[in-house]
Amino acid sequence: MNLAAGILIALLASQSGQKPEWCRALPRPEYRKLERVDVPDKWFEVYRIRPGLFAIYEPHQQEEIISYLIVGQKQALLFDTGMGISNIKKMVEGLTQLPVSVMNSHTHNDHVSDNWRFSRIYGMDTPFTREHAKGSVAAAQEEIGPDAICGELPAGFDAKSYAVKPFHITDWIHGGEKVDLGGHVLEVISTPGHTPDSISLWDAHDRLLFTGDMYYPGPIFLFRPETDLDAYEVSIKKMISMRAQLLLTAHNIAVGDPADLPRVLAAMKQVRSGKIKPVKAEHWSEYKFQGFSFLLKK
Repeated sequence: MNLAAGILIALLASQSGQKPEWCRALPRPEYRKLERVDVPDKWFEVYRIRPGLFAIYEPHQQEEIISYLIVGQKQALLFDTGMGISNIKKMVEGLTQLPVSVMNSHTHNDHVSDNWRFSRIYGMDTPFTREHAKGSVAAAQEEIGPDAICGELPAGFDAKSYAVKPFHITDWIHGGEKVDLGGHVLEVISTPGHTPDSISLWDAHDRLLFTGDMYYPGPIFLFRPETDLDAYEVSIKKMISMRAQLLLTAHNIAVGDPADLPRVLAAMKQVRSGKIKPVKAEHWSEYKFQGFSFLLKK
């Protein structure tokens, strides 16, 4: 089946009331506990975690990506820009009038696809980051294939031209930098493993840890060529040492429990020592634990 036929089938299924299996359980009950903010663009759901901190959720695409807007007194930072299927910059401008810069948890397509709309972008100084800043058509097109969309695509969305557009990194970072938003300081924590350029964002005042794709509730993707499991274990240890009071994760559910991180580390050690048997799938092996799983190379 070619891509155009797949998109047509997905649209017909949507019109007939059929839903892809992954979205039949939506909305996720955890979101009932959060304060929802009404926004005009219905591709997004926005939740106020606390004053000046918004989770920007894209529940209509299978990645269920979550970006975060952190607003200080002088400027704001957008941690990831999501799928680029709808205009996150326009939506963010409805939440704050302050200048907004972008920082990415890493440069996989589902986290950077609206980067091109912004003039100031922080990026990790790695070859992986430079390569991914060039953009990609194939990576984007895979995200709108059969069963990837739940509900309607935004009005005016052009599936044929959908791509990760190239973006320009203005500020190179290495980990350890502190970004002062005005009364709100965020520290960049280098946490490679999922990718070489993975970072976490640390709010020491409120003890908030933004985890990117290093941890989220659900299947954690660790099977790509750029994944380094040794680095992953070291980074999870570093994240545990931060002693966060709250995790802000990048997929599925916005708010996570820091007590999950020691369980993730223990689970990875069990997997790598051969103590846990995987469930085999076509492209990877899945190791299942309570609340999360690892998808590793076969």
